[in-house]
Amino acid sequence: MRQVLSLSLPKETTKNIKTLSKKRGFTSVSGYIKYLTEIDKDLISEIELLNTIKQSRKEYKEGKTITVKSMADLV
Repeated sequence: MRQVLSLSLPKETTKNIKTLSKKRGFTSVSGYIKYLTEIDKDLISEIELLNTIKQSRKEYKEGKTITVKSMADLV
């Protein structure tokens, strides 16, 4: 079952969303918004990124790294 979601956005934002949805090949703004929420699931936050960097630096300082000649060596 579908539900209606009403948003209150500035006129320029609404115009940009409609333009982008058409530019990206979506037949509706709803389809575009659905797509954006799906790809958002794969994104990480700034906090997660910073924590990963901190952990990596810690591991580097502890000597928990390996030396490789190319990226293919990692697979």
